[in-house]
Amino acid sequence: MSTAPDTVPASAPEARAELLAFAGRPVDARPDLLGLERDALAAVLDGIGLPAFRTGQIWHWLYHRGATDFQTMTTLAKPLRARLAETFRISRPSVVTRQDSIDGTIKWLLRFADGNEAEAVFIPEEDRGTLCVSSQVGCTLTCSFCHTGTQRLVRNLTSAEIVGQVMVALDHLGAYPTGGPNRPLTNIVLMGMGEPLYNFDNVASAMRIIMDGEGVALSKRRITLSTSGVVPMMAQCGADLGVNLAISLHATTDTVRDDLVPINRKWPIAELLDACRRYPGLNNARRITFEYVMLAGVNDAPADARRLVALIEGIPAKINLIPFNPWPGSKYVCSDPDTIERFAQIVLAAGYASPVRTPRGRDILAACGQLKSESAKLTRREARSVAAE
Repeated sequence: MSTAPDTVPASAPEARAELLAFAGRPVDARPDLLGLERDALAAVLDGIGLPAFRTGQIWHWLYHRGATDFQTMTTLAKPLRARLAETFRISRPSVVTRQDSIDGTIKWLLRFADGNEAEAVFIPEEDRGTLCVSSQVGCTLTCSFCHTGTQRLVRNLTSAEIVGQVMVALDHLGAYPTGGPNRPLTNIVLMGMGEPLYNFDNVASAMRIIMDGEGVALSKRRITLSTSGVVPMMAQCGADLGVNLAISLHATTDTVRDDLVPINRKWPIAELLDACRRYPGLNNARRITFEYVMLAGVNDAPADARRLVALIEGIPAKINLIPFNPWPGSKYVCSDPDTIERFAQIVLAAGYASPVRTPRGRDILAACGQLKSESAKLTRREARSVAAE
């Protein structure tokens, strides 16, 4: 596959000019059906006098068949299809660029209705196809090794925008009807741009839609939410969604983690690991994944490996060792292969699986820690100008 994007991503000034132009365009005022949970969908359909059974029919077309046009919903009478089209819309984020890596990874830069952008990445493997989904435009966390952390938070993504990333991937992969034995998209990881637990209501709503057995139909066992350590929300995530949990740990002392993952200053390692031990449903069959980026001379010494296994003692877990993926302006260097292997062997000897993640999509900046868009908040003056037009 070609490594070149369909179009060249915009620079920051160009992206801001595009955002202003996009935000000032005429807006489709019809309510969007994508991203509504079943109860909400039933309510809006009831509002135009449709019986309850129509909810299931339309849900099937939206998520199992991937319909983007009411006219394709052939189990509905033509007059009803026309009425739905007059009253509602079915949206998708716009694809600004699609980049295909030499290893088969696909990255989409997606533009939402207000002009802001985020990235989603599909990673194909022999036994699975994983979609990495963003939960925010930008991020509040400023993790020093992460490219997204250099982009200030613009806003949370809505449920519809999170679901929309999944639907775009399914569209491009030709994955309808969903749920078949050879489905190309089998797993979702909330590991893209943003901190999912800082946008939990919208993330939870989106995942309930994705997990619904009559739609996209992905099991909660095939969804992993990664957090940098928003301790107060972790138990609710487990109780409400029951998805797999991954922790962006990356250090074994508070001093180092304070620099790498600044949220550690609010909830240090001891509090974070205590919350991990209390995560609902945790057992040997449902382990927590601890993500650990390997940074030369920072966190990769044998002493770090020994501290790591001591810290997580008693937690059903695996350690995912991540070779650092470089990005423009980063101050870090990836640990060399021998150092990573030595670290992995110490962890493995303590009884914890310690796979080394194979970097995917590095050539298109789609690997772990490399995602970023050029979106930025409009100033108050810009927002007033757009509103006045």
